[in-house]
Amino acid sequence: MMQAMADDRPGAEPDARFTYANERTFLAWNRTALALIVTGVAATQLLPSLSVQFGRRLLGLPLIALGALVALLSYREWRSRQRAMRLGTTMPRSHIPTILVIGISGMAVIAIALALVEG
Repeated sequence: MMQAMADDRPGAEPDARFTYANERTFLAWNRTALALIVTGVAATQLLPSLSVQFGRRLLGLPLIALGALVALLSYREWRSRQRAMRLGTTMPRSHIPTILVIGISGMAVIAIALALVEG
């Protein structure tokens, strides 16, 4: 017999409003992830060639990786919040905003450097 997953442990079923809010947050993180991935693909495929070899990839690939990371983390966070609501424990803190700030700021530095080299 299969063991029950951690989300199936006994506990009070959370209020549907909180469950839906958690799901909306999950979907919002995934829209952000999709936007990062699409922007990364566009950078690698649609930007004109840069004077720096691999410049388009230098811009695009980290955005694609950041989008994939946000998508993966969003599921983990959705699941941990559902579990916390069901068990009545403290909500875990999200690391996604910090990861996005660091990732996007890093991409801005790369974009500035490439623009200065092109300039």
